[in-house]
Amino acid sequence: MRKKGKNGSGKDDEHDPKDPKQMNLFDFSANPIDPADVHFDGETYEPERDAVRLGKQMRRVYNVMIDGQWRTLAELAAAAEAPEASVSARLRDLRKTRFGARIVDRHHITNGLFEYRLEPEGPHGVDA
Repeated sequence: MRKKGKNGSGKDDEHDPKDPKQMNLFDFSANPIDPADVHFDGETYEPERDAVRLGKQMRRVYNVMIDGQWRTLAELAAAAEAPEASVSARLRDLRKTRFGARIVDRHHITNGLFEYRLEPEGPHGVDA
């Protein structure tokens, strides 16, 4: 079961692998994603409308970033065929436990422009 946050909202970041409504990033497949298997959240999130779209978007962002190369949001958005705000949100999601608790590095280039990269998994990780 999903644990409730301190305020009872359930918006904490605990992942229970026995809960069929939650999934880990590495459970994604090339097949269409069943909205019941995806656990995104947010004030405007509606599972029936958003789950499949966000799941596919997450997979595209992950597939682009898995090579460990530095990219700006604009470069990532173009490669993942998604808006910059959306790929930024997916990078934040990648840091969450239920999406793999990945390390997403960020470094400043100039005038508020940043690049991001996904750290490769270590020798005991999924990507090893």
